Amino acid sequence: MKTIDYKVNKDGVAVLTIDVKDRSMNVLTPEFVGDLQTAIEKVVADDAVKGAVLTSGKSSFIAGADLMSVVNTYASGVSAQEIYKNWGGFQGILRRMETCGKPFAAAINGTALGGGNEVALACHYRVVGNNPKAVLGQPEVLIGLLPGAGGTQRLPRLIGMEKSLPLLLQGTHVSPEKAFELGMVNELVDPGKEVEAACRWIIEKGDPVQPWDVKGFRFPGGAGLMHPSSIQTLMVGTALLQKTTNHNYPAPIAIMSCVYEGSVLPMDKALQVESKYFVSLLVDPVSRNMIRTLFINKGAADKLVRRPKGVEKSKVTKLGVLGAGMMGAGVAYVSALAGMDVILLDTDLEKAEFGKDYSRKLLKKAISRGRSTEEKMEALLGRIKPTTDFADLAGCELIIEAVFEDRKIKADVTAKVEAVISKDAIFASNTSTLPITGLAEASKRPEQFIGIHFFSPVDKMPLVEVILGKKTGDVAIATALDYIQQIRKTPIVVNDSRGFYTSRVFSVFTREGIAMLSEGVSPALIENVAKFAGMPVGPLAVTDEVSQELSYHVGMQTRKDLGDSYEVSPAEEVIRKFVEDFDRRGKRFGKGFYDYPEGGKKHLWPGLAEHFPVAAEQPDPEEVKTRLLYAQAIESVRCMDENVVTDPADADIGSIFGWGFPPYTGGVISFIETVGLKKFVAEADRLAKQYGPRFDVPASLRKKAEKGETYYPYPLTATNEAA
Repeated sequence: MKTIDYKVNKDGVAVLTIDVKDRSMNVLTPEFVGDLQTAIEKVVADDAVKGAVLTSGKSSFIAGADLMSVVNTYASGVSAQEIYKNWGGFQGILRRMETCGKPFAAAINGTALGGGNEVALACHYRVVGNNPKAVLGQPEVLIGLLPGAGGTQRLPRLIGMEKSLPLLLQGTHVSPEKAFELGMVNELVDPGKEVEAACRWIIEKGDPVQPWDVKGFRFPGGAGLMHPSSIQTLMVGTALLQKTTNHNYPAPIAIMSCVYEGSVLPMDKALQVESKYFVSLLVDPVSRNMIRTLFINKGAADKLVRRPKGVEKSKVTKLGVLGAGMMGAGVAYVSALAGMDVILLDTDLEKAEFGKDYSRKLLKKAISRGRSTEEKMEALLGRIKPTTDFADLAGCELIIEAVFEDRKIKADVTAKVEAVISKDAIFASNTSTLPITGLAEASKRPEQFIGIHFFSPVDKMPLVEVILGKKTGDVAIATALDYIQQIRKTPIVVNDSRGFYTSRVFSVFTREGIAMLSEGVSPALIENVAKFAGMPVGPLAVTDEVSQELSYHVGMQTRKDLGDSYEVSPAEEVIRKFVEDFDRRGKRFGKGFYDYPEGGKKHLWPGLAEHFPVAAEQPDPEEVKTRLLYAQAIESVRCMDENVVTDPADADIGSIFGWGFPPYTGGVISFIETVGLKKFVAEADRLAKQYGPRFDVPASLRKKAEKGETYYPYPLTATNEAA
């Protein structure tokens, strides 16, 4: 066996040590599944073997399935019937293990997730080492799937429906200590003692029968169609699902159905039900989309797939941050949290100190929740130095400029900084709209000038957009990416453009919502449909968040820069009125599309009905959804055509983690593939005819549709997942 080392100890216990070669963590490959079946039968056939212990030769137990193969299963076009047959084979192997007449124990010496945790659940006894870095759980829902190897059936039978449903529906990871407390494992031991404890159980007790295979078994806490506790659990759970998924995510609903139906069936029938629902999710594009973008492509981005080859790895130890506003303060916090010394510079010391206080507030909140200590807070704050003196920036390897969006101000600080930093230091601008190439004109070394665009609030938002100017060099790119990895964020790399990628496409979303308002579409309909479609916030509410004032100034600057080539948006007159006529400039000003009463809940401004009367005939909600999503997808294709974005993976990652495009779609480009290129083009043509040229289909997309091509290759491999 290539993935399992089989040895029988002096007490007659077979120790099966899992070690999937060429993988940093054990995963459920076809080869491992075959070896597990062979090992089980070997244990059963040998009368001298009393039982078996499953453990790992790596620092983790088993991390789950091979996600690349899951994506390729969807893309291969294999039938649901064939998938059902193949997947039922693995379920059968685990069922054979728990009914073979010999006891199996899991010695969990590290992380056990997904299919790995299901292998452990199928064992008759589970010992886990109390390793603070290890986690256990069933996170399949996070990738659009359900636990398909018995997890939806064994976990509720082990710890009850009420305890198991949150773990299954939220994909929660738990520590070994919490797993023991919940009853997911039977014994908690010191790290390194797992195999010893598991072998001892085999010798001393070695019960080869699972609780659910004993006649008269009842679910802990109750189950069944008429049990009051289970009825309440299922009713409340179903109501919460509708609220949180808006029916966009089929996996949680399938999990609830599995648990409900399985609870009234014998184990073997319940496993068949689970397989049926698992396959239905596997052939659904939602799982393909979520796995490909949220895990495979994001994983490649986190590993810096875009980093230039041949540039030595760098580490920022001293960072300069220019501007102590909300953005600069957030950058200072995440950088100090990563262990860097931070020079936080502003025009006066009071502003710089106020920026440092942002970190203090976050840390005090963390302390109140038990996530930090006073000592850690003082240590982090000690790494942030507020100042007004540019000389303090000497020795910084990287400078991040986060001053007001004005070319003259940015040019001034660029010159002052370059007068004091070393010749090797990199200068980065956090601008969200101004082209990097233009800003780099103020620099004496444009090859070391780059854009690093954060999202607000910096401490919560996972994405950072790296923007390359025309003269940006490889060392600057590598330094920026290494820094982003240091602060544990996900980077995408884009080329220079007005608004770059994320700001440009995000503004298309807000403008389309505002355009509908100007047409007489009910503002409540616009906002609610956006949220039901999966956007985190409606276009009117999010415009209030970034402020009408900013949108107005960006529009004015863009019009000035582009001159006669500037294309007027239907939303611009609305924005102008809000700034110039209504003096409703956004949330931070206390009023915008919404009113923000002190101590009360925000609500749509009643004056909208007077200035933008609601039309007698309203569009179907599906039409509103289509306009909002298609506008973003079409603009993203334009960004790819203009080489602003060079890979569909970056477009998808940026759309989900940058401005909140619905995750179930996999991102803007995956959304087009999910609809189908031909169908998407036909629908976009209809929208363009009805609403204007902003929906015109880019020629490249039309050509791909005609040829039957897609944006992503098949099969997806480690070399092409984000290349």
